[in-house]
Amino acid sequence: MGTLYLVRHGQASFGADDYDQLSELGHRQSVQLGRHWAERGLAFDAVITGTLRRQHQTWAGIAEGAGFDQQALAWPGLNEYDSEAVIHAIHPHPLEKARSAEAAPELYRHHFRLLRDGLTQWMAGTVSPRGMPSYNEFVNGVTSALDHVRARHHGQNVLLVSSGGPISTAVGRVLGMSPEATIELNLRIRNSAVTEFQFNPKRHTLLSYNTLPHLNSKEFDGWITYA
Repeated sequence: MGTLYLVRHGQASFGADDYDQLSELGHRQSVQLGRHWAERGLAFDAVITGTLRRQHQTWAGIAEGAGFDQQALAWPGLNEYDSEAVIHAIHPHPLEKARSAEAAPELYRHHFRLLRDGLTQWMAGTVSPRGMPSYNEFVNGVTSALDHVRARHHGQNVLLVSSGGPISTAVGRVLGMSPEATIELNLRIRNSAVTEFQFNPKRHTLLSYNTLPHLNSKEFDGWITYA
């Protein structure tokens, strides 16, 4: 049996012109995860990441904290869906910007209400967000990575660094959940959270979901984020 560790990227730059890069806190989250694993003597026989910048930066932070020097295999099927394209498919008008701190929480909630609705329609095939694959193609990109791990890394420790959408999709496939049910999993995955699968050549089995063992002390209370 092998163990697959699926890690969501650290905090990205939500609300910035370029979301696809880690915030300063996101980098610290990633480095701390690497330190946590190094302290426990955990190493990986293989590392796989998506090709997005925030995913690569998260692996770089983990490697920095742990002292790892191996190369990661880039797997485009582990890239996140485009949340802006998903929202635009059902709400083509620009979203309102917060004009005060008091208005920000409600606009944040409005953003994620639209995202839930857009994801539901994308999964059902009723909308086709611009520049994105179909939902079935997205799922195939995720499952192809799982198939690769089972075929090539039996009995090994494998790290997979991705995003909330692919990780929740992987969990949903392993548990036999409906596509719609994975939306709630997706929106609750915390930054730098760890999900674990045990695997053999035939199947993956869920061991843990959305854990933060590296932030499990009082000094890291302010480091727990979702966006």
